[in-house]
Amino acid sequence: MAAKIKRDDTVVVIAGREKGKTGKVLRVNTVTNRITVEGVNMVKRHQKQRAMGTPGGIIEKEASLHVSNVMLVNPDTNKAERTRFTFLNDGRKVRVGVKSGRQYD
Repeated sequence: MAAKIKRDDTVVVIAGREKGKTGKVLRVNTVTNRITVEGVNMVKRHQKQRAMGTPGGIIEKEASLHVSNVMLVNPDTNKAERTRFTFLNDGRKVRVGVKSGRQYD
């Protein structure tokens, strides 16, 4: 199954406590349908010191979100937009914005 959200896309959170925040997608896990967005859903984790250069302590990092809680942002309007898949004449499958018709691939 092709993913509607890919790495380096800009997305906006549409549900949950982080609703309204925007960020760039860092990681996509297609098995669990979860994504990690830069600066969104920050959690604190206790980390042990590993090597000489890595300090221990309480670090803050991004936790994953379910892909259904985010929408792709249209760069022209800076608003969230639903996407669908369309096949081009040369046979390629591309993501297309529902309202704007903009191609994302």
